[in-house]
Amino acid sequence: MQTNFTEAQLADPHVAQSEKILRRCVHCGFCTATCPTYVTLGNELDSPRGRIYLIKDMLENDRPADREVVTHIDRCLSCLACTTTCPSGVDYMHLIDHARAHIENTYRRPLIDRLIRGVLVAVLPHPQRFRLALALARLARPLASVLGRVRALKPLAAMLELAPQRPLPAAPAGPVPVEQPVRGRVAILAGCAQPVLDPGINAATVRLLSRLGVEIVTPRGEGCCGALVHHMGREAAALDFARANVDAWTREIEAGGLDAILITASGCGTTIKDYGHMLRLDPAYAEKAARVSALAKDVTEFLALLDLPRLPPQNLTVAYHSACSMQHGQKITMQPKLLLKAAGFAVKDPAEGHLCCGSAGTYNILQPEISAQLKARKVKNIEATRADLIATGNIGCITQIATAATMPILHTVELLDWAYGGPKPAKLAGLERA
Repeated sequence: MQTNFTEAQLADPHVAQSEKILRRCVHCGFCTATCPTYVTLGNELDSPRGRIYLIKDMLENDRPADREVVTHIDRCLSCLACTTTCPSGVDYMHLIDHARAHIENTYRRPLIDRLIRGVLVAVLPHPQRFRLALALARLARPLASVLGRVRALKPLAAMLELAPQRPLPAAPAGPVPVEQPVRGRVAILAGCAQPVLDPGINAATVRLLSRLGVEIVTPRGEGCCGALVHHMGREAAALDFARANVDAWTREIEAGGLDAILITASGCGTTIKDYGHMLRLDPAYAEKAARVSALAKDVTEFLALLDLPRLPPQNLTVAYHSACSMQHGQKITMQPKLLLKAAGFAVKDPAEGHLCCGSAGTYNILQPEISAQLKARKVKNIEATRADLIATGNIGCITQIATAATMPILHTVELLDWAYGGPKPAKLAGLERA
């Protein structure tokens, strides 16, 4: 793609990066076939190629974002299916990140939109606030149908409908003894939303790794990875979260060393693996952030290195839902399925596995109508496998799919923990293995 940026514009490193990305696009349109919003809406401007044109025009003319640009950029899930399909290697992830930051800096959203986004930013990255918000949402759930009738308030209705109907699960028990000899030392990201919605995921990870002889540490000062605010264009807040985590993990690296930083939510993993890029212009953090990103691994990546023993058949069939942040963001496609098969589960791939379920961080709140269409399509394909249960590697997908699926959905590591000697997950109360 030909570009016409001035030398003055290219002096901005963010613009210079975007200009290089834009020049790689050859207009081929391969991305349209795998873009969930284009497949759903059929509008060229809701495809990666269409958005690239909008972003190019906006940045090249040094123009503030307008309503049309914001509408189509907001509809992007950042699922990154387009990057898997693109034959030219267009770095769409960093281009859309720049566009969102530009929108945040140059466009004034309607009041209701600003308030809703402000609430999300103030609540979701903070576990205690999030836990309180979910408790209040359970009480306010009957209002969802009323709020849903007003277009501007549909995100509030979506929040209430997504909130768990039952009381939140209790935090797991204390530390688990590590089998000897120790085979490694890792930190596990606690995160923000996941420990509130499903603390059993990290508890299963700790139990499994401890039995495998892996020492686990919880660095002081670690918190939200910053993905939620990053995808809303709040770059300053995202970088603050990133710096805090880099500091926490760097202290641990320098104190006792780390073999890996493990992430059990693939959406967080994609962002943490990008810390080196996000902080590349910060002289105080660039090197430390790159070291952290190099150590970051999805839990299944790490488990695949431990050579777990093969187990006899479990007589249970698992439909594996590959989260977009896992397959497109981190390019992890085989490890989770191979681990499940080694643990004795039969594994099925649902049709259209490359398409997003519609969760995408806060997308199912901010774009509830498109999200609902994608969820229905995803659940239909999953249930067509006639599997006994669903496994995935991202809490957002678990929350989204669980609202519509008739079969239980768990994190991959919960099934692995059970297969290798851990307790049976409560979600599987009605299922029996061999």
